[in-house]
Amino acid sequence: MLEDAYLNLAKFILENGQKKEDRTGTGTISYFGYQMRFDLSEGFPLLTTKNVPFRLIKSELLWFLQGDTNIRYLLQNNNHIWDEWAFKKWITSSEYQGPDMTDFGLRAQNDPKFKKEYLKQKQIFCEKIIDDENFAAKYGDLGLVYGSQWRNWKTSTGEAIDQIKNVIHTIKTNPNSRRMIVTAWNPEDVDNVALPPCHTMFQFYVNDGKLSCQLYQRSADVFLGVPFNIASYALLTNLIAKECGLKPGAFIHTLGDAHIYLNHIEQIKQQLTRKPYKAPKLWLNPDKKSVFDYDIDDIKVEGYQHHKTIKGSVAV
Repeated sequence: MLEDAYLNLAKFILENGQKKEDRTGTGTISYFGYQMRFDLSEGFPLLTTKNVPFRLIKSELLWFLQGDTNIRYLLQNNNHIWDEWAFKKWITSSEYQGPDMTDFGLRAQNDPKFKKEYLKQKQIFCEKIIDDENFAAKYGDLGLVYGSQWRNWKTSTGEAIDQIKNVIHTIKTNPNSRRMIVTAWNPEDVDNVALPPCHTMFQFYVNDGKLSCQLYQRSADVFLGVPFNIASYALLTNLIAKECGLKPGAFIHTLGDAHIYLNHIEQIKQQLTRKPYKAPKLWLNPDKKSVFDYDIDDIKVEGYQHHKTIKGSVAV
């Protein structure tokens, strides 16, 4: 099964990982250095042992590919996976006059009354982002995150580099190159973004008419984040392969600090009791030629059979 690579990762960390403190204060079971490989010819690697909302994955990737860094586009597409980082920017500003939201991530897990108030304040925040363009410009922008680094990397001379356009051009014109790399990790910008890039760099490889991609991810939230990352980079590989007239090859996912948060242990164990279904198939609108031309409805998965959702809180 295509999904076995992920399930084996989860088992491996439970059996071999060690407890480790982390920035969020939640605590993890962690293992350093692990690699998974997915053959994209076997199907699309969207996990089936729990429901993974593909609409969120595709809208986030399109957001990256547009070079956008403001969550307004995501909220307009009912995507809330980046809310917490923008919300933190708002509640720590001098303009925020609402109830105390300090450490809202941890407090919401342990205090039902606080969680209700937190969700209320976050809803107010999200509505203001959508309705007020000036407010969105001030508090919805996350800084130099993926979209900016991929499409608008700032150089020391004040110019900008579009890494995605450049790598596509190289795949088309010099497919044997070993320099087909996109990086999101800029040491100068690490302290000026809402969340320093977790998926730091990726490299493409062309052989036998197939396009493969390897991602290095410095920090990997195995329960919540990694299922999204697998599907997102598999989708990106398929999109670029299609534009370049290639078939999708393999997606190789290399993890640095691979961890399961302590408040996700039971969820992971529950997931591991489930038998995976056959992987779905990816459908891309055949009329779209460039990766920059796709809309939400141009990307679909077909035959996605899955088990029920398993919820878990995001550590911020």
